[in-house]
Amino acid sequence: MHYVIEQMKPTDWEQVLEIYYHGMETQNATFEINEPDWQTWEDWNHDHLSECRLVVREGEHMLGWAALLPISAREAYQGVAEVSIYLHKNSMGKGIGKKLMLALMEASEEAGIWTLQSEIFPENTGSLKLHEKMGFRRVGVREKIGQMEDGKWRDVVLVERRSPHVGLD
Repeated sequence: MHYVIEQMKPTDWEQVLEIYYHGMETQNATFEINEPDWQTWEDWNHDHLSECRLVVREGEHMLGWAALLPISAREAYQGVAEVSIYLHKNSMGKGIGKKLMLALMEASEEAGIWTLQSEIFPENTGSLKLHEKMGFRRVGVREKIGQMEDGKWRDVVLVERRSPHVGLD
């Protein structure tokens, strides 16, 4: 398998959304199960940081994507971001997530991000293992933090990674 990791472009939107829908189908990747909050590239673009938007591609086929969301608009938290990482359902278990996460971590440090965090459903064991393998630590479980669109309450495991290079002063 030969693939490249590169910056996401607006023309990638359809494949980004398709992969996100795969995550929605599992009901273990996001609270959304019917329609995403963002229906257009413009909506998605507005919510995510302009830096650190990556895709993994094999030819014209996208295997996965990763991006960061700000956790707060407050100045004190400018170096803290939430990870979104999604793989095509046929790309899981092949080491692609690890390479994509490494590239995202590197890009985040270049952008001045000192802490990455993720909130992961406990049932999403693959994502938890990936994050832990990449140096994220479990902070704790946020019990019944949100409801699925069908009304079911869900817990999330909060994990974070502090950069060994950025924000040390």
